[in-house]
Amino acid sequence: MGFNRPSKIQENALPLMLAEPPQNLIAQSQSGTGKTAAFVLAMLSQVEPANRYPQCLCLSPTYELALQTGKVIEQMGKFYPELKLAYAVRGNKLERGQKISEHIVIGTPGTVLDWCSKLKFIDPKKIKVFVLDEADVMIATQGHQDQSIRIQRMLPRNCQMLLFSATFEDSVWKFAQKVVPDPNIIKLKREEETLDTIKQYYVLCNSRDEKFQALCNIYGAITIAQAMIFCHTRKTASWLAAELSKEGHQVALLSGEMVVEQRAAVIERFREGKEKVLVTTNVCARGIDVEQVSVVINFDLPVDKDGNPDNETYLHRIGRTGRFGKRGLAVNMVDSKHSMNILNRIQEHFNKKIERLDTDDLDEIEKIAN
Repeated sequence: MGFNRPSKIQENALPLMLAEPPQNLIAQSQSGTGKTAAFVLAMLSQVEPANRYPQCLCLSPTYELALQTGKVIEQMGKFYPELKLAYAVRGNKLERGQKISEHIVIGTPGTVLDWCSKLKFIDPKKIKVFVLDEADVMIATQGHQDQSIRIQRMLPRNCQMLLFSATFEDSVWKFAQKVVPDPNIIKLKREEETLDTIKQYYVLCNSRDEKFQALCNIYGAITIAQAMIFCHTRKTASWLAAELSKEGHQVALLSGEMVVEQRAAVIERFREGKEKVLVTTNVCARGIDVEQVSVVINFDLPVDKDGNPDNETYLHRIGRTGRFGKRGLAVNMVDSKHSMNILNRIQEHFNKKIERLDTDDLDEIEKIAN
């Protein structure tokens, strides 16, 4: 990834994070806005390599996200050869009683809590920077909120606390204020969240098969680097992946029942471009950065458990494209009055028109791609 002008979040957050004494921060920031690079810089600036113990702690809601942040640390720390990094994630077994000598520990809340309290691999009193990434996802995950608060309570009073979240519902605010004393606050305006670089369209269909046909037409008319297709259920995702494979597409399937290692392997293959299409359920809407994704297709529109539009998830899904300032394309499949109603409510929420696309008109599809 090339480093160009600093992003909005970097411009606002870095002076606070690197101030003397370091400031605490609660920041609203989508993935793809350069926040990882910003907080990694804050961590690197506090590490004293001669001290062979953990000095920075970063919590991620999932294994995949922890690995991804680790990659950024390795990239940015490559001129810092003595810097060492440890992953506190499920399955990373250490001998009881050993102490960790790595400077930065990145992991998921449950494992980090074990390492700090039960297993005593980490001395929390020596931590200088504590980062909570994707706090909104963290809170939605059973137990993570409680574990994060327990970790925070073990840290020294002067430890720098940095919390990032793409959205700021009330629950996130309450949590953030428990975890971050005297914070500086950076919030983005709602319309900045809608990612102006993404063109959004919808396609009217009458059935699942028509949705599939429309998908094939789009795919045939546009040269796509890589595409992500979101489905509501695992069943639809499996069906769709199988149908696309029959058509000769190289397809990867990602869904919640896979074990962590399988999921990581699928994402890695997609990232390396071995498969051009990733079919997935919501498990994957957040935090997966694949720079070549040029099209996101909502085979099913995102709804919450009560059947209302899930605007947050919509934003996260379409945010997989148009990353790092590139232009992106999002196509929504509408197959009923109900899903048209949901699309209209999503449009209203973001105050952004979603244009209709006729997928039988190949010229029109080619036009949107340029």
